[in-house]
Amino acid sequence: AALAFINTMAATAVAVLSWMSVEWIVKGKPSGLGAASGAVAGLVAITPACGFVGVGGALAIGLVVSPICFLFVDKVKRAFGYDDSLDVFGVHGIGGIVGAILTGVFVSPALGGTGVYDYVNNKVADFDMTAQVIAQLWAVGTAVVVSGVVSYLAFKIVDKVIGLRVPEDDEREGLDITSHGESAYH
Repeated sequence: AALAFINTMAATAVAVLSWMSVEWIVKGKPSGLGAASGAVAGLVAITPACGFVGVGGALAIGLVVSPICFLFVDKVKRAFGYDDSLDVFGVHGIGGIVGAILTGVFVSPALGGTGVYDYVNNKVADFDMTAQVIAQLWAVGTAVVVSGVVSYLAFKIVDKVIGLRVPEDDEREGLDITSHGESAYH
């Protein structure tokens, strides 16, 4: 529990600084939203790893995840034109993928990680980083496929039952008025 706690704090702190640094270089100044996005990216990335990597691994994960998430939020989303107003995919999706893959690297006892426990032999197994990263890639790929299929089916059901979007006229007038019957701003 102590390892998970310190790793969560360390990865998050470094991810905030990393995001702000990248934002400063790319946009000329850091922002509060960028700092918050960096914190979330760090939290998401360390989640699969927090009980298995050392503090150095947590710092490395926090350092690496923010520039990658920033790239997806700032460049990839614009290039592909997908609708992600809250940057959920760029921060949570990509951050989780990066964190899960890097868990396979930094779980290594040589890098301060706990290693992988072999419950059959009741000891920490001999560590093979390549095999562990491949296992992490399989897990990420499986999660992406299952999430994609379930999301597609859920979207299709919602689209058939109530629709995915409001009418264009309602959107133009504003959802505060058309959906809620009140104005949020004067």
